[in-house]
Amino acid sequence: MSDTQSPGWLHFFCGKIASGKSTLANQLVREENGVLVTEDSWLAALYPGEITGLAGYIEKSGLLKSVLAPHLADLLRAGNILVLDFPANTPLQRRWLKGLAEQAGCQYCCHVLSADDDECKRRLALRNQTGENPFTTSAEQFDLITAHFSYPAEEEGLVVSYR
Repeated sequence: MSDTQSPGWLHFFCGKIASGKSTLANQLVREENGVLVTEDSWLAALYPGEITGLAGYIEKSGLLKSVLAPHLADLLRAGNILVLDFPANTPLQRRWLKGLAEQAGCQYCCHVLSADDDECKRRLALRNQTGENPFTTSAEQFDLITAHFSYPAEEEGLVVSYR
């Protein structure tokens, strides 16, 4: 085994709730033999029943990120392809994800998915019925969360792929 390990690759996603982020994440894992890390799964397992609103999500997500960040950077430095199914829906979230790649010295791509609110709400209603996501999100919660959503701005300096 060589002493030099090529750095990994990081994929992350920007898109409204139910825009297809998790679907694309799973596709990339299969295509690139990547490692999937899903924020919703971790949050549901660590904080069952505790996240009932946006404030709770922000608090628990911040705790999770602070614990996972060093480990994720190590996995990237070890040459893994990481597919992080964490939302990159605000400048702060995108800075954290881009920072992981920078810490690890690896390349990354922010995949941006575009879907209108009506389509997302239709998909969300189906997702809520099937239970495929550990969290149920109402149309009202969708509107509240989407009010904080923004697409990446050029000044963020991100490597972006639009879908």
